[in-house]
Amino acid sequence: MRIVQRGCSMFFDNISGLLRVLVVSLLAYAAMVLILRVAGKRALAKLNAFDLVVTVALGSTLATVLLSKDVALAEGVLAFVALAALQWLVSRASIASSRFRTLVRSEPRLLFENGAYREEAMAQERVTRAEVDSAVRNAGHGRLEAIAAVVLETDGSMSVIGLEEGEQLTALCSVKR
Repeated sequence: MRIVQRGCSMFFDNISGLLRVLVVSLLAYAAMVLILRVAGKRALAKLNAFDLVVTVALGSTLATVLLSKDVALAEGVLAFVALAALQWLVSRASIASSRFRTLVRSEPRLLFENGAYREEAMAQERVTRAEVDSAVRNAGHGRLEAIAAVVLETDGSMSVIGLEEGEQLTALCSVKR
C-alpha cells in the first residue's frame, strides 16, 4: 500500500489540494478579469517598461495564488487590486506631471534614419546593427535604402518606417534624436 501512496505523491499530494487549486483558479481568474475590466485597457497595455512590469507582476501573483497554500485567495485578490490601482495612479500622474512622466517613462529613440545608423543612440540603448536589420526584415523590407527610420519604442519594440517620396515624417516629432 505504501508503494501506491508514494507513487501518487509524485502527481499530487491529496484530493483536497487538487480541489483547492481548482476552486482558487476559478475564483482568482474571475477576480482578475473583473479587476482588469474595471482598470481599463491600459492595465494590460505594454506601452512602456512600467506597464510591462505590472503585467508580469499580475501573472506572477496569479501563479502564486494558485499554487501556494501560504497565500490566501483574498490576499491574492488584494494584490491584483493594488497592482491595478498603482498602475492607474502612475499613468494618471504621468499625464498630469511632465516631471513624473520623465521619471517613469522612457522616450522613443531614433536608431536609423535615411540610410544611416545612429551609432551613438544605438550604443546608449545597447542595440546592435544586426538587431536593427532584423527589425527591418521583420517589417517586410529587404533594402535599408527603402527605410526612412527605425525607432526603438518605449516598450522595447522597434518601429520601421518606410521611405515614401516627398512624405513628411510627422510621426517622428516626439522621437528623441
